[in-house]
Amino acid sequence: MRDSVKALRVMAIVEGVSLLTLLFVAMPLKYYADMPQAVTTVGWIHGILFMVFVFLASKTSQRKGWSEGFLFQLVLSSMIPFGMVVMDRRIRARI
Repeated sequence: MRDSVKALRVMAIVEGVSLLTLLFVAMPLKYYADMPQAVTTVGWIHGILFMVFVFLASKTSQRKGWSEGFLFQLVLSSMIPFGMVVMDRRIRARI
C-alpha cells in the first residue's frame, strides 16, 4: 500500500513540475520569443503526465479507502501551481 502512495507522491511532483514548466517556461517562450512549438511540446507532455496522475490518484484512493472528496481535492490541487505541496502534507497524514 505504501508503494502506491509513494508512486502517487512522485507522480504529483513530476506533474507539478510539468505544469510549472508549461506556465513559466513554455508560455513566455510562445509570447515573448515567438516560439509556439514550446507550448505544443510541453503541453502534450503535461497532458499525458496529468492523465497518469489522475489514474494513479484514483487507484490509490480506491486502495486506501479515501473519500471521493479527498480525490477531488487531489485532482483540483494538481491544477493549481504549487497546489500539490499543500496536498502532499495531507497525503502523508493519511498514510
